[in-house]
Amino acid sequence: MMPKVTRLFLFSFLAATSTQAQGIREHTRPADRKSTAVSDSQATDLTLTLNAVSLRPIQTWVRTAGRIDKTGKLLTAQVRSPEAAFVKVGQRVRAFPPASKSSMFQAWVTKVVPQTDGATVEVTLSSTGHPNSLNYVMEIVTERGEFLSIPNEAIIEEGTKRIVYVQRQAGQYVPMEVQTGIQGELYTAVEKGLAEGDQVVSFGSFFVDSEYKLKSSDQTAPGK
Repeated sequence: MMPKVTRLFLFSFLAATSTQAQGIREHTRPADRKSTAVSDSQATDLTLTLNAVSLRPIQTWVRTAGRIDKTGKLLTAQVRSPEAAFVKVGQRVRAFPPASKSSMFQAWVTKVVPQTDGATVEVTLSSTGHPNSLNYVMEIVTERGEFLSIPNEAIIEEGTKRIVYVQRQAGQYVPMEVQTGIQGELYTAVEKGLAEGDQVVSFGSFFVDSEYKLKSSDQTAPGK
């Protein structure tokens, strides 16, 4: 049987070790994220806009070069894999001659012929093309599927980080780092950092970010 003195020493040692470990955990535990406040009048003046994190269809542009036929209305182009898999009949297209970007033509995909390395795509312009221009840049709006996403303008880029501001309660906003996926014309997929239903600041996010950094700087200034 263990002597009484030895048991007391072991108990004291384990208690001290436990206290020290707890102190280390407290020291290394991430601090709670601070928030910044925006008054109702500021929010109104800035037209501060909130959007929910939700499942949305994401659209991206597939850009390729096409050549117009003698009628001046039919463009033919090659789209390579893997983008070709997303091109479908009926999708919107904008087309313009490389030398005249101001001459923008609305168009639609009217035919897709699969090939071994992509697809041949035919696009019909809504009106007759630019005179004396045989070659066109084509930008096809493709559907990439539904993703948990947020508006592009909600994202603030800081080096390799992507930051958004989430409303925790009325007038209070917390910065959150997120991992993003595919970026579309209007929305960007979120892979980590947010949950469906979270309210993020879209229009006005840079103002909230400036307020947050200004207040954080004041709080860490010497003498405060």
